Amino acid sequence: MWALLPGVLMGWSLGTNDAANVFGLGVGARAITYRAAVVLTGAFVILGAYVGGARGMDTYGALAGHDLATAFCVALAAGLTVTAMTVRRLPVSATQAAVGAIIGVALVAGRPVEWGVMVRIGASWVTSPLGSLMIAFVLHRFLSPVLEKRLGGLALYNTVLRWGIITVGILGSYALGANSVANVTGVYAGAGLLSVPMAAVLGGASIALGVMTYSRRVMATVGERLVHLGLLPALFAAISQAAILRLFAYVGVPVSTSQAVVGAVLGIGLVRGVQTVNLRQLLSIVLGWALTPVLAGIVGAVVWLALAWALPV
Repeated sequence: MWALLPGVLMGWSLGTNDAANVFGLGVGARAITYRAAVVLTGAFVILGAYVGGARGMDTYGALAGHDLATAFCVALAAGLTVTAMTVRRLPVSATQAAVGAIIGVALVAGRPVEWGVMVRIGASWVTSPLGSLMIAFVLHRFLSPVLEKRLGGLALYNTVLRWGIITVGILGSYALGANSVANVTGVYAGAGLLSVPMAAVLGGASIALGVMTYSRRVMATVGERLVHLGLLPALFAAISQAAILRLFAYVGVPVSTSQAVVGAVLGIGLVRGVQTVNLRQLLSIVLGWALTPVLAGIVGAVVWLALAWALPV
């Protein structure tokens, strides 16, 4: 049972970072309170992990072979990396942390790495933020003027937008659980330590715990510091993010809510003008994305070299 503790740490850290972005835009736009957002996110993350989390676990299982010892080191390294980035208020990719740790541990442990699968996953780190950027840009550029002109004066307009953001956030939370639970306990399922359903439940519950205890810091970065959004732009960005998460969950490639939501917010900002984007904050976020897999790989390698002698194979 002790071997599962790093997986719980990884799930908690993912919840504090990636999962915060599902409702970060809604909280930033004052469509929903922080407390209500974390409760809804936690509940639907667990549901999504249990119902739809198996595909991503299959992909991670194909990336590199793992036993109990390597699974322990991968989860510990990825959890420590994401926690460090959360303390810095940076919305980073837990997917990148998990993949970097998997490869770092596999290389020093002499385990084979399927580089073809790595290329497939790495491509998603570029296509997911670009995809959400394009969807958000198109929605805001072409639909916002029409909706604001025709519906802006209606009494129920803002109420409909708020409920739209909440609905999309719920769908995004479900997609997050289905997509990201592989980051948390996929290595345990691949090592045969947990069945896929048990891995999904444990991973989903760990993510939910992180959401409900320490997600406010990163949520503020995404919802308020990068680009200031109103209700309608926040809704379009949330729709773009949820669409990308659902698409990649369907094809079985785990991607990051952080990358998807930042891409969507940037797409909204480009419609308004580059001057509306906090470029310094954006640069910090992109730098965090670049460093995350490298740092996780290094930490994973160091953890393996330090602890392998004491871990059962």
